[in-house]
Amino acid sequence: MSTPYPPLNELRGRIERACLAAGRPVSAVGLVAVSKTFDARHVRRVADAGQRAFGENYLQEALAKQSALADLDLEWHFIGTLQSNKAREAALHFDWVHGVDRLKLAQRLSSFAAARSRPLNVCIQVNISGEASKSGCAPEQVVSLCQSVHVLPGLRLRGLMAIPEPPADGGDPRAPFRQLRRSFEQARAQGLPLDTISAGMSQDLEAAIAEGATLVRVGSALFGARA
Repeated sequence: MSTPYPPLNELRGRIERACLAAGRPVSAVGLVAVSKTFDARHVRRVADAGQRAFGENYLQEALAKQSALADLDLEWHFIGTLQSNKAREAALHFDWVHGVDRLKLAQRLSSFAAARSRPLNVCIQVNISGEASKSGCAPEQVVSLCQSVHVLPGLRLRGLMAIPEPPADGGDPRAPFRQLRRSFEQARAQGLPLDTISAGMSQDLEAAIAEGATLVRVGSALFGARA
């Protein structure tokens, strides 16, 4: 029996309302609880309320939590920038890697994922807003990178991920997510079996869902502000 956790119920309500407004079934959108900087005790409390998928940005912090929570059946998503020299730990200890932004990283993950009992789910990170400070391939490179990653052993290419820049005052909050959806559709039109758009956070999940997001990554709305 799950233990009530009001922020999770409130967040699920937001997701449900966004799905209904977009004419999409609620089952079409999954939630990744972003638990970076929050300890295992916080993760356990949200897990006890029924949440299964958790996202982490920092590898060593995540591994410590995974060890402390080994008694729980959780799904772990690595959603931060991943250096190639950390690929082995990510491939062996996570169910998903969301930030694959270059072929070299995908090849490294593939070489280690062979030791897994099931494929490692990966998403290609797209730098939708063209920010110099953000990782991700350019939209025009998406199809080519997807084609290269799709054939790598040990990996299962699931879709695209983005962290767009907030729109300027008066800007359309859906615009960057619309561009991400276009890239997703272009890749699918080339026969790539993508099924995931990982986009939308606490402040913009409604806009992301309206444009087709299938996974939203939410931290502060669940755990509170980070120190």
